[in-house]
Amino acid sequence: MPQFLLALLVLLVSIPNVWAQVPATAPLADAATDQSPLRLAQADTPGVRRTPRPNSPPSYSAMKDKYNKWTIGLAAGLYEGAGTRMAAELAKALEDDENMRVLPLLTKGLFGNVYDLLYLKGIDVAIVNGDILEHFKTSEEAGIVTQRINYIANLYVGEVHILARPEINSIQDLAGKVVNFNVKSSATGFTAPIIFERLGIKVIPNFDPHLKAVAEMTTSPNVAAVAFVSSKPLSQFQKSFPPGFKFISVPYNSRLSDLYLPSDLTAQDYPGLVPEGRSVQTVAVPTVLAAYDWPKDNDRHRRMVRFIDALFDRLPIL
Repeated sequence: MPQFLLALLVLLVSIPNVWAQVPATAPLADAATDQSPLRLAQADTPGVRRTPRPNSPPSYSAMKDKYNKWTIGLAAGLYEGAGTRMAAELAKALEDDENMRVLPLLTKGLFGNVYDLLYLKGIDVAIVNGDILEHFKTSEEAGIVTQRINYIANLYVGEVHILARPEINSIQDLAGKVVNFNVKSSATGFTAPIIFERLGIKVIPNFDPHLKAVAEMTTSPNVAAVAFVSSKPLSQFQKSFPPGFKFISVPYNSRLSDLYLPSDLTAQDYPGLVPEGRSVQTVAVPTVLAAYDWPKDNDRHRRMVRFIDALFDRLPIL
């Protein structure tokens, strides 16, 4: 026998038989605790049943259902608007763990909230101006709005602020001049044109963002006034303005009484723009909580029923 074959035979005889060393009675690994690559691969293989562990956490699908079951989508408004602050208070007051959650969403504004309520997925309620139907009387959505939107409750009022340059002394002085109404989707962009039209004062409407227009009117006469509709006091008007800048009155009369309420701006609200001991007459827009009218057999209708019950139960908290 050649020497290399003899050496190979000696080597094979000297290697221990590892398979023979496993006792015949050794227990098989527990399927629930076996973490071998083979077992882990089988667990992820379609068609291979895995023995469930006791007290296992909920599945992804179960957690998704849990988080969505009683969640209400609320169209709030612009970041700096009163609607957003009110939506945050609603969410805080109605929070009830798994039983109710209100999810406020920043939007284009209180006017645009109507369209979000009508068409945007996930929106159940919205904060809108009470004069919103005035626009939809002549809009192609008029029928949809009256059929699909219901009002739940009044929330607060938003005062009409008109800040004017020194040469403007009354709202009639604005005829033929540029008045900024903020962006078109904002509450002001909708309400201010209605007020000027009803009062018979034809102005040149401008729809720049509020802060841009205020900066422009303080440096040039191109913009005669800015209008802004929101709950007083507004931080934008509590800073210093050049001498002569002031709020001008918006008369409350029969032309406005069907949509608006009488209100005023005082020196306590705006010490730099209203003289001490005096007030400026204006009007206020009622702001309401509106809901989409879901069919009664729809899951979102059941959510709305629970939301409304929770809202009126917790009004004292608000």
